[in-house]
Amino acid sequence: MSTPTRRLVLVLGDQLWMDNPALAGFDPAQDRVLMIEAPGEGAQVWSHKARIALFLSAMRHFCNEVHRRGWPCTYVRLDDMADRPGFQARLHRALQDLRPQSLVVCEPGEWRLLCAVQDAARDAGVPWQVLPDTHFMCSREEFARWAGHKKELRMEFFYRDMRRRHGVLMNAGQPEGGQWNFDADNRKGWPAGGPGDIPGPAWFEPDRITRRVFELVEQHFPDHPGSLDSFRWPVTREQALQALQRFIDVRLPHFGPQQDAMWTNTPWGWHALLATSLNLHLLDPREVIAAAESAYRERGLDLPGVEGFIRQILGWREFIRGVYWLDMPQMKDANHYGHTRALPRWYWTGDTRMACMRDVIGQTLAHGHAHHIQRLMVTGQFAVLAGLRPQAVNDWYLAVYVDAVEWVQLPNTAGMALFANGGRFTSKPYIASGQYISRMSNYCKGCAYRPDQRAGSDACPMTTLYWHFLDRHEDSLMKNPRTSLMARNIARLDAAQRESVRERAAYVLANLDDL
Repeated sequence: MSTPTRRLVLVLGDQLWMDNPALAGFDPAQDRVLMIEAPGEGAQVWSHKARIALFLSAMRHFCNEVHRRGWPCTYVRLDDMADRPGFQARLHRALQDLRPQSLVVCEPGEWRLLCAVQDAARDAGVPWQVLPDTHFMCSREEFARWAGHKKELRMEFFYRDMRRRHGVLMNAGQPEGGQWNFDADNRKGWPAGGPGDIPGPAWFEPDRITRRVFELVEQHFPDHPGSLDSFRWPVTREQALQALQRFIDVRLPHFGPQQDAMWTNTPWGWHALLATSLNLHLLDPREVIAAAESAYRERGLDLPGVEGFIRQILGWREFIRGVYWLDMPQMKDANHYGHTRALPRWYWTGDTRMACMRDVIGQTLAHGHAHHIQRLMVTGQFAVLAGLRPQAVNDWYLAVYVDAVEWVQLPNTAGMALFANGGRFTSKPYIASGQYISRMSNYCKGCAYRPDQRAGSDACPMTTLYWHFLDRHEDSLMKNPRTSLMARNIARLDAAQRESVRERAAYVLANLDDL
């Protein structure tokens, strides 16, 4: 007679580290690991093939590590339980079959999955326990205490608290270099001749497991967007550590100044490309931050670049996760401006005459990647200026990026890119004309549209819609000190100029699919 399972430890696809708190005290004689692949997760949004492949390959490699330790593991594969494509239904079946005394799981990275785990356990009559995700440096409870009753949350003040608490880039109680934030030093464009030769990040040839995953993705998700041709992402802890070392040794010294810059056929720039490994928990944020700070102190790297990189992890990443859990589930329905337009078809194809969109979306479809300014000030900016429905835009961002987990994607999209939550943690909508894109990239050279034109048949749609946005929201923009200059600019236009903007905007908005 087999020994009954004491604890069934559910390991989700973005919790792939052996220090997972649900695995603490694991006893192979009494406990069992459960991992579940579910076709419904790949179709929850119309997920990029590379995003699906990343999760499945990383999960299978982690399962192999569990087996190497001799731990019992039930692994539900994509082709199993054909009558139950959804995660919750598969978990319910596994609980019925295994009848554990309890189910233990680390906090999921998505509200929906947390509800699914709880509902499946309740329906199966199995007690469950959800443990805090110790991967993060600020717990949900700690963040909630910091937020208190603040109506507006600002990352900068949270970041300073985190620097003090964890002693990162501090000197005798003061910030290294005498200031907390060097963001102003990290906003340069590329030189006129372009970025030049940039050493690539660490890439990894797909092994047998990953190639088998590719076959499954093409079989189960043949019509999904994107390509697997360039898939070289880290899928194991060992590979993630190599990727970190490559960034620290070769790319971090040049990361800072042009981290906002964009250039045709330059998908990586000097960026770290560690978000996939961090979000799958293959890397610990503490070791990433420590490596960057050590490189600054031991090799004399440029402080603004190192501080800017650390701020993304210790500041923004932790802050965004805290906001997500503080404001869910209502965040998902936020629509401050009441936008309702459908996503243009070319968001899924890149088939547009707008050169910036064509390059960024084409890069995204090829690699499942775009850096923060491409997401914020190209695809995101267009979405808010064009009045696209936030929920459709949120689903697109969650679908097309390999590093997308809802706790990080939704606040960045709804709160930062779209201002859909009305400034809960951002002080203004992030909008600009096509001239910003021209200044920060080479996209506008040879484009069918002119970034300096706001009206007329040659006008850049981004520029037209920017001025149209100012025209529609002049009063609220004037009341905000951070946007009052924009409002004063639109106030300088006479009636005829405003009408020309409105006419061109009406044409653009009526023909979004044909831009």
